[in-house]
Amino acid sequence: MKKRLLVSVITGSLLGIFCIIGANLRFGNTLENAYLFSFWFNRFLMGLVIGFITFELNLPKRLIRGFIVGLVVSFAFYSATEYLDLMGFLVGGVYGVIIEVVAYLFYMKKKGTIEKISD
Repeated sequence: MKKRLLVSVITGSLLGIFCIIGANLRFGNTLENAYLFSFWFNRFLMGLVIGFITFELNLPKRLIRGFIVGLVVSFAFYSATEYLDLMGFLVGGVYGVIIEVVAYLFYMKKKGTIEKISD
């Protein structure tokens, strides 16, 4: 569980940086630092929540779980910002899937099912 949590939090944190870049591009560098930090923190929390969910599922069910958890966590930020950034909300579902896939790949590598993740 500790490894899944760590991998998920790191992945969410990295995706949060992409969110900041994307939000700046969409809004033309008009967003305040507190908003951008909150956007990043939302993705960090998404990784944390997904990392804590440890019951095992097959990959398709994990993808659905990641999508739903990603949307739920993103909705907290989306609603708190008066529904300002629909794209940021929807991408949360995709980021939830990405976090689940990365955590799954590390899990499978640990089990020895996947020899190499990249090549």
